Amino acid sequence: MQEAAVVSPQGLVARRALAVALGAAAVAAAAQVAVPLPGTPVPMTLQPLAVLLVGGLLGPALGATSMVLYLALGAAGLPVFTPHGLPGLARLVGPTGGYLLAYPVAASAVGKLAGGADARHWGRLILGVGAGLVLIHLGGLAQLAIITGSVASAAQLATWPFLLGDLLKLVILVPVLARLTPTVRARL
Repeated sequence: MQEAAVVSPQGLVARRALAVALGAAAVAAAAQVAVPLPGTPVPMTLQPLAVLLVGGLLGPALGATSMVLYLALGAAGLPVFTPHGLPGLARLVGPTGGYLLAYPVAASAVGKLAGGADARHWGRLILGVGAGLVLIHLGGLAQLAIITGSVASAAQLATWPFLLGDLLKLVILVPVLARLTPTVRARL
């Protein structure tokens, strides 16, 4: 029989702060893997994969907090956003800003819907990751619709080129979250 480890309140706060910082760092690292796509101002990156993973592992509050930290670091001018595009705060009002601003909401949704689910709860994991992907795309679509003046143009630029990649994210993330989420959440 395993006994639960007793963690002091300060230790728990430190653990959670570290988890938030590591989540932001993971998304920043994933942003550096960026491939510009012809015909769209939005590069293909590993960011959404990292956002959904962070949300699933850390839960709704810590996942969203991690993404707010990530956005604050980028807005302050630190090189955490993809290397393609406007620097600092200007990135949040540019073509990719809607995606970025949707990250805290998407991380929270994945954390809430997946809810610490494990391999016995595939439906919750698929729902959580799927909802997170939809929220990220809605943010990007909204921003590009404002910039282009057309929802159809925005979808052509920012949604259609990424659908296959999003299906791959779903296939990759669900088993990873099923395996890791219960262990990570138990420690936070």
